[in-house]
Amino acid sequence: MDSATLAMLVFISVLMGAFLLFGVLWGIKNKQFEDYRKFLDGANLDDEEALNEAYELELRKKEALKKRAKSNKDKI
Repeated sequence: MDSATLAMLVFISVLMGAFLLFGVLWGIKNKQFEDYRKFLDGANLDDEEALNEAYELELRKKEALKKRAKSNKDKI
């Protein structure tokens, strides 16, 4: 391999590494990797009653979608 080609490959890899490092540091500075709501929501919705309510809501959504699909088929 030619030394000019090798130098170009090294330069490109160092440049890509610098961009990656800059992106990670920017993300840390702007708190892109922190999710405070995840822990708070997990603590608030961790009891059995909340899980049962979420399950019932999911069932109601499925029933509403079935009714809507049925009414759309009746209209056609």
